Amino acid sequence: MSGATINKSEAAIPEFKQIMGHPAPLWMLFMTEFWERFAFYGIRWALVLYVVAQFYNGDPSGESAANLVYGSYLALVYAAALFGGYVADRVLGYQRSILVGAAFMAAGLFMIAVPNEEVFKFGLATIIVGNGMFKPNISTMVGKLYTTGDPRRDSGFTIFYMGINAGAMVAPVLTEWLAAKVFGTDGMPAYKVVFMSAGVGMLVSLVWFYIGRARLKGIGAPDAQHADPKRLLYVIVGSLCVIPVVYFLLAAGAEKLQVVLTILFILLSVMLIIEGIKNGKVARDKAIAMLVIFFFNIMFWMFFEQAGSSFTFLADKIVDREMFNWTFPVAWFQTVNSLAIITFAPLIAFIWVKLGRNNPSIPRKFGLGLLFNGLAFGLLMYALSMLVNIDNKIPFWTLFMVYVLQSIGELCLSPIGLSMVTKLAPTRLVGLGMGGWFLSTGIGNNLSGIFASHVSGTEGMSITSALSGYTFGFYSLMAGGVLLFLIAPLIQKLMHGVK
Repeated sequence: MSGATINKSEAAIPEFKQIMGHPAPLWMLFMTEFWERFAFYGIRWALVLYVVAQFYNGDPSGESAANLVYGSYLALVYAAALFGGYVADRVLGYQRSILVGAAFMAAGLFMIAVPNEEVFKFGLATIIVGNGMFKPNISTMVGKLYTTGDPRRDSGFTIFYMGINAGAMVAPVLTEWLAAKVFGTDGMPAYKVVFMSAGVGMLVSLVWFYIGRARLKGIGAPDAQHADPKRLLYVIVGSLCVIPVVYFLLAAGAEKLQVVLTILFILLSVMLIIEGIKNGKVARDKAIAMLVIFFFNIMFWMFFEQAGSSFTFLADKIVDREMFNWTFPVAWFQTVNSLAIITFAPLIAFIWVKLGRNNPSIPRKFGLGLLFNGLAFGLLMYALSMLVNIDNKIPFWTLFMVYVLQSIGELCLSPIGLSMVTKLAPTRLVGLGMGGWFLSTGIGNNLSGIFASHVSGTEGMSITSALSGYTFGFYSLMAGGVLLFLIAPLIQKLMHGVK
């Protein structure tokens, strides 16, 4: 590579020891993310079940409200990344933002263990604020280990994505065992143990990164302008002040939250395009291409994130989980996605590298993601219309394979999306661009809660309500995937050679 093609940020990347063909700090970030995802996914299976059991006395009519709370929580988790990316870019630096975020997340996880609805929602708000500081910035750090043209970049993000899913795979099994076998029963799990275990996992992530950040050789550390300790204090105080605002947004409801998220997305889009215009036609076009991809990302997550909401109630009420005189735990369905990702991620990463110049473009990879997600809903359509037994339940294998199909779609889309942002976002606002990626995911998650509430209906999920909702999901995703394939050449032109 000639010197003319290397920008200053790339030239500043230090020489790292290589482990398995990648910079050594990638593996430290891998384990930091492992423990953070252990915490995040450790509570995922339990949240909607806990809301119904604790605050609605187990009444199925509470399912709709639980789905809405879950969707809003996830939406705000990802939307908060918009502000976390900005704080890291402009105020605090990446390393300190990650540490502050981890501390807030741990505090919030312990708070939701308190069996009080107001404390529960304040705990969720604290987790949201912390995750906003943590999530976009740990991903951005991975991108900073590679130059833009490094062919290992997509592979590195896929490996990092495996760290996410390794933590997500272990967490539901361990937390369910503690809640239902050690401190509770299958009929009455000790949900507070789930939340406290996740809090411990988050503390491990915090300590791991604090000790391991020296390996980054200054990447992500604050420069002279951002190193003032007062900035750290300002961010902590500011975060504490934001928590009540997030609580209010949770309490306002998913429909009102959708308005707020849409306004944020418009503002972010304007900021990115203006920054792109300042840097010339190529930067402008890249920003536009990134925003178009964000739209399809919203569609993907709107239906994918049924996993923690309507799919949980589906597994609990409509899936036949009896096997060999043993009942497959509802929580364990959350491990299928992670197991499938870990299984297929190396294969798909190998395929992308092996294809070389014939590697599908980013838009077409996203299109594949939508189509696989659509096939998952097609399988549910078939099961709910053709495979219902005399007990009004569908076979275990159908929901299992739904998670597998969705996971393959996720691998085509999500790790590629993280890499895409670091390639297309305006140079000065990469953290904000990453925040935009998570904001679009958040909008999809909020819509997922609204969609899941319709699937459950006012009286709880039924075969009829599930079939109607999932049929809509199938046709929406297939149409989106086909459309994206058709307009892929136009998007690729706007990307000016980025692959």
